[in-house]
Amino acid sequence: MKALIALFKAMLGSLRDLLPIIIVIGFFQLIVLQEPLPNITSILLGLLFVVLGLTFFIFGLNMGLFPIGESMAQSFARKGSIFWLILFAFCLGFGTTIAEPALTAVAQEAAEVAAEGGVISQTLEDMDDYANGLRITVALSVGLAIVIGVVRILKGWPIHIMITGGYIGVIILTWFAPETIIGIAYDSGGVTTSTITVPLVTALGVGLASSIKGRNPMLDGFGLIAFASLLPMMFVMIYGMVLA
Repeated sequence: MKALIALFKAMLGSLRDLLPIIIVIGFFQLIVLQEPLPNITSILLGLLFVVLGLTFFIFGLNMGLFPIGESMAQSFARKGSIFWLILFAFCLGFGTTIAEPALTAVAQEAAEVAAEGGVISQTLEDMDDYANGLRITVALSVGLAIVIGVVRILKGWPIHIMITGGYIGVIILTWFAPETIIGIAYDSGGVTTSTITVPLVTALGVGLASSIKGRNPMLDGFGLIAFASLLPMMFVMIYGMVLA
């Protein structure tokens, strides 16, 4: 009974989080456009699915991803093996990014647009190669980004200096990268911070900072996602320069 009550409260919380979007859409559709909602039954059913999906997703994070991420980070810290910790960080960043649905969608769309724009030939094989190359490039960059973030936590390096230097690198690369890849590169930095990557990477950072003496989880445990957004922009621009 307690579990059902908790689930019901979580559903109400998900509905509350979606309420601003519902109000905005309803206002502009009914008041501004003054048109009825099309397929109201499908919309309500879809809204129900979204609420259920958000509810179960949050439950899954709290029950599975956050605990396993924190516990593994703490175990590696207690083990004292820098090599295995670094390898785990890279594999975690690479694996979660490859599995990102948002990255897959952006890579496929980028391949189609590149083919239509004449950047690559309009064959299915070349489009798949372009999309897969883009996904692997972003995944490698996120893996390296998580490694840099983990080393930063271990060494206590100031994050603001590293992030500032990284964005200076992004600006410099923007001058030399082909124009056709710049927008894709900037979007690639955003799609890496999505449903799969964020929970595990955040749990890794917080768990690691909690296990190291002298580190504050609030100050040192967060910031990995910033690296995961920054490096893909640089790597994708370099990828475009290599293809060009």
